[in-house]
Amino acid sequence: MARICRGLVIGFAGAYALALGLLAIGTFGLFGQERDPLAGVFLLPLGLPWTYLLDPIARDGSPWIAIAAPGINLSLLWALCHAVARRDRRREGG
Repeated sequence: MARICRGLVIGFAGAYALALGLLAIGTFGLFGQERDPLAGVFLLPLGLPWTYLLDPIARDGSPWIAIAAPGINLSLLWALCHAVARRDRRREGG
């Protein structure tokens, strides 16, 4: 179970890094790409439900909540997987 969980955390972290990369490329027009106002759209589903819960705070157009919300989910996944791995170790040892 711990291997599956670790793979899930690594996969989510990779998707988060890819979405951040696409945001940077689209926002700043890197690599010859045109600037795209919807470059951060891939961050929204990765950050659910925090993007909707914190949406009233970000009404001023600040993108920082949408950028940080997947980080909340990543930290929660990591903590859950850490707890599962600790439970598995406890079962094996005792």
